[in-house]
Amino acid sequence: MGPSYVSFIVCIPISLLWIFTDKLLILTGQDPAIATEVGKYLIWLIPTLFPYVILQSLGCFLQTQSLVFPMLLSTVASVSLQLPLCWVLVFKLKLGNAGAALSIGISYWLNAILLVLYVKYSSSCKKTRVPFLMDALQTMGGFFRFAIPSAVMICLEWWAFEIVVLLSGLSPNPKLETSVLSLCCLTITSLHYLIPYSFSVSASTRISNELGAGNPVAARIALCTVLLESVSEFFLASITLYLCRSILGYAFSDEKEVIDYVKRMTSLLCMSIIMDGTQAVLSGVARGSGWQHLGAYVNLGAYYLVGIPVALILGFALHLRGMGLWSGLVAGATVQSLLLSIITGLTNWENQVIEARRRIYEGEEEKATPV
Repeated sequence: MGPSYVSFIVCIPISLLWIFTDKLLILTGQDPAIATEVGKYLIWLIPTLFPYVILQSLGCFLQTQSLVFPMLLSTVASVSLQLPLCWVLVFKLKLGNAGAALSIGISYWLNAILLVLYVKYSSSCKKTRVPFLMDALQTMGGFFRFAIPSAVMICLEWWAFEIVVLLSGLSPNPKLETSVLSLCCLTITSLHYLIPYSFSVSASTRISNELGAGNPVAARIALCTVLLESVSEFFLASITLYLCRSILGYAFSDEKEVIDYVKRMTSLLCMSIIMDGTQAVLSGVARGSGWQHLGAYVNLGAYYLVGIPVALILGFALHLRGMGLWSGLVAGATVQSLLLSIITGLTNWENQVIEARRRIYEGEEEKATPV
């Protein structure tokens, strides 16, 4: 419960940042027309921050209890509403980007409300459902020890993608480059990322549970299983994407220039899906094993010492434009995957069990200490 309140507080500075995003983008040299549209979209997206916090908190709460099916049902219900609602707001009411953002917010709120009702009234959560107590505040120290490096680990990776998209706005043809990189490449990779991310969440939950229960062998088996499943999916997705390269661009635009550009970018997208999917699963293993601080260092080195410098050299010095910028991200994801693979391969799971037990005892001692 305490972490949820902290997350709500964090939403406030993020909202302020989003309000002034258009001005910040213009100051960095971005096209004013693009910056204005982005700013308008983010302002309407602010209401999605708060239900997103609820969804993330309840998602972790239910996943640790293996109560995944209720989350699936609530998500299906909210998406079923969002699709027709988005169409009405964007095309019938002519709200454009604002309508798309508004539909996301309404969908998120519906999803959050359904999960709150489930947790409150379901018998499955009867034993784990507790009101807000001061005990939640007493364990905030342990929460921050893992929350801060986890946030840094994830943000360093996603910020690298956003930085590359911003850099594409400084190219000689910013509208074409930003359209292809943000609307096409980033959309495709983000959509696919949800699949390895689900594997990542499963691995994180299962491995952390097995380590806490003192089962190093089961944790290792869970790791091997999720890696086998994810590798099969990555190659299937990349092969399918490559076979559809000639028609892929039509999903985003009917302009021949954009369609041809997307076709040329498809090979890089396939490599990006494989590398990014691999690191997503291994990052979940890192979070489940309590290696968030190592993951943060890995992401810092992979993307900011390798990925972005390579993107700048290829994109601007060698004039490869968007293909060069995205190649930098692929290089960063490759280094990230290799480093996380090395860390995972060298892991002593018996020692991880001991470390997990130590964290559990420390958490119990914090709760027993009077405020």
